[in-house]
Amino acid sequence: MESQNNVTEFILLGLSNDPWLKIFLFLVFLVIYLFTLVGNMVIMLAIRTDPQLNSPMYFFLFCLSFLDIFYSTVTIPKMLDNLLSKRKTISVYGCFAQIFLIILSGCTEGFMLSVMAYDRHAAICDPLHYVNIMNKRVCHQLVAAAWTVSFFFALVNTLFLLNVNFCGPNEVNHFICELPSLLALSCTVTFTNEMVLLTSVVIFGLSSFIPILVSYIHIISTILRIRSAEGRSKAFSPCSSHITVVCLLYLTALLQYMKPNAAPSVILNELFSIHYSILTPMLNPIIYSLKNKEVKMALWKIYSSRVSNVR
Repeated sequence: MESQNNVTEFILLGLSNDPWLKIFLFLVFLVIYLFTLVGNMVIMLAIRTDPQLNSPMYFFLFCLSFLDIFYSTVTIPKMLDNLLSKRKTISVYGCFAQIFLIILSGCTEGFMLSVMAYDRHAAICDPLHYVNIMNKRVCHQLVAAAWTVSFFFALVNTLFLLNVNFCGPNEVNHFICELPSLLALSCTVTFTNEMVLLTSVVIFGLSSFIPILVSYIHIISTILRIRSAEGRSKAFSPCSSHITVVCLLYLTALLQYMKPNAAPSVILNELFSIHYSILTPMLNPIIYSLKNKEVKMALWKIYSSRVSNVR
């Protein structure tokens, strides 16, 4: 810890040093952030106000929308500040805090998608017992478990990071603090940290993705046994948006955290991070609203009531 004090802050090099490009990027990501906030808040409002959306599936969608707001707020505001600042700095412990929150929100999102897959499995494969299986207490316990396990993953990786020494340089080739990018700056051996991170990623991947995979194998098997094409389409409709979100998150997030540090690509790192921490929270409300008739109806009701109030 004594040698760690040689570095008191990190410099986030960001996406570009070109002044005009930085202004353009600031406007782009500001629009994305505002769209993420508004889109997810509207989804949350629709679920809260429409009685027809009073089901476990929409309770989990409400929680996912809240999580997307939380996730994007962890990363985008600091990035916007750095795009307009001459000194793109963040304190050492501020960087550690951002790493903790990124892992917490990213893992929770993965586990929430796993919970949502289990909900669809119960609804489609065992509809007669669905109400009993996914009762209110179970729903709250599943969400609490997603946050608790993710908190543990984030805490373990952050605590091990406290033992890493940073003697300089202090320039992070990224626009946010992420664990792989920070470990590359260490002046001590980070084998333990890399093993803890790899173990966390493997356990997270297996414990969140395998339930999704197993759930959808059973779901698809059940849907294929439905005789009418209309019935199959109706049963699979809520699942299609969920599968799209799963692909958006897992493909990039797992590649980012499982690739070896020995073969880094700054541009690839930043593209992966933009994809799963910025674009995915923005796209979730679009995907769920465009592919879900009930959500579209609820949004139309909100719009119609606002228009009638204005008149």
